[in-house]
Amino acid sequence: MAGKPVRPVNAIDQTRRMLSLVTYLRERPGARIEDVARAFGITEDELVSDLDVLPMCGTSFRGGDLLDIDTDGERIWWHNPAALGADAAEPLRLAADEATALLVAARAVATLPGLRESDRQALLRATAKVETAAGEAAGASARLSVTFESEGGVFADVDRAISERRRLWIRYYSPARDEVTEREIDPIRLVSVGHTYVEAWCRRSEARRTFRLDRVAEIRILDEPSAPPEVELRDLSEGLVQPAAEDPEVVVEVGPGGRWVAEYYPHDSADELPDGGLRITLRTPDPASLRRLALRLGRDGRIVSPPELADSARRAAREALAAYDGVEAAGTPRGPGESEHAHDRQERGL
Repeated sequence: MAGKPVRPVNAIDQTRRMLSLVTYLRERPGARIEDVARAFGITEDELVSDLDVLPMCGTSFRGGDLLDIDTDGERIWWHNPAALGADAAEPLRLAADEATALLVAARAVATLPGLRESDRQALLRATAKVETAAGEAAGASARLSVTFESEGGVFADVDRAISERRRLWIRYYSPARDEVTEREIDPIRLVSVGHTYVEAWCRRSEARRTFRLDRVAEIRILDEPSAPPEVELRDLSEGLVQPAAEDPEVVVEVGPGGRWVAEYYPHDSADELPDGGLRITLRTPDPASLRRLALRLGRDGRIVSPPELADSARRAAREALAAYDGVEAAGTPRGPGESEHAHDRQERGL
């Protein structure tokens, strides 16, 4: 298990997973971490992050009523699985402040765009029962409201398309090619690996593709049924991007300000440099996509090999600087010595 835990971006997706995780672990005492992560299509770090939250859940905040779940690094143990059983606790009695908090939260969750309609209706029915049981204590909750910021309707539309087995039309931004394309896709599943993605069969490329939801510029649910070919779901426990041994090798040197590259890019090695930077060796099926990484790094890093990729990155940097020089030549005010600084950056850069 390497790297820092990566939290899912979407709260709805994480909540659904954790509810399923409780049932899964209750039925599998001593389950292996790697097996559970593989079953849920997440990394081991994400699973451990969920396990850090579960012990704060239960029927009350008293010690015996909270979930007693821990891990020894390889297996997961639930020491009080009866905590959620029918005979686990005395009948629930809500104080006025507890009823208010519960009702406000329930109404807020019911407005989230990612909920399936059946889930929303079930939540509203449960909320009505709590209101009846709380009596006068429920009055204060009617004067309070909470709203959530969401990542738009993309997640909701993808979730609905999967549930109803319908095809999607999307306009999608591809950073590797720096272009927006239109595609029809048959969604297979939603996954969270740092960001939220939809794994789908792309009708444009006639292949399985993974699309990051925050790069979807526009989305529509089509009337056509979704009919992806039978494909084996990938094991995402090692991350979304898993380079193959035969992929081309790229060497990147970064300064102290670029050490984050080793945390976000799968790599074969990361050797320390005298200045506090790293010499990172990685593999990728599309080396050209790393030009954008080189431009982003600026003076904090450079591509060392292959030589043709390093030359390509230098040309891209010069073209970018030339574009700014063109703006200056057209009359944009320039501070003293600014063009000299631009030339200096070009010489020291990629």
